Amino acid sequence: MGLPGLSRAGLWLSRAMSRCVLEPRPAGKRWLVAGLGNPGLPGTRHSVGMAVLGQLARRLGVAESWERDRRCAADLAQASLGDAQLVLLRPRRLMNLNGHSVAQAVELFGLTAEEVYLVHDELDKPLGKVALKLGGSARGHNGVRSCMSCLNSNAMPRLQVGIGRPTHRDAVQAYVLGRFSPAEQELLPPVLERAVDLLLGHIHQRSRESSSGP
Repeated sequence: MGLPGLSRAGLWLSRAMSRCVLEPRPAGKRWLVAGLGNPGLPGTRHSVGMAVLGQLARRLGVAESWERDRRCAADLAQASLGDAQLVLLRPRRLMNLNGHSVAQAVELFGLTAEEVYLVHDELDKPLGKVALKLGGSARGHNGVRSCMSCLNSNAMPRLQVGIGRPTHRDAVQAYVLGRFSPAEQELLPPVLERAVDLLLGHIHQRSRESSSGP
């Protein structure tokens, strides 16, 4: 015999509240790190941001923890960095629609644009050069432009990974969608390591500043 006045919805809510009590959100600052690129095209210059995310996941010990999340059309993995929590995201949408996945994850995890890191390729930097850019324009990058449009902000820090620029402007599309040459592939592993070092160093610093307060 059922309990009087207690509907199925009420039972579900009660159980959900119990889970919330038993499984509280981890303490510490939370950051989203999005590797921009084209799904299904690994090894291409335009998807080097996803390659950095792969290296980041290995560094943090969550390389086997990727899970597909249909709510934001992306693969997600979560990891700890000291007291901070990192959400790693690889969109399952094409580059010029990456922003939709990022924005949906931002809403899902209750974040702001300032708490999002974008990792992407950069034509105007040679292969081997990595840099962190704080805000500013998309500079013609379709993935960054999509993120700026969907988040209605340009405040996201951006980890730029240089891929170099082809000699002829007409060759840019084929160049970015092409795979790294064998010589470039030999240079890539230390580049990915430096990119991860720079990213984690910046996140660690901001997490400390956030925890210490004004």
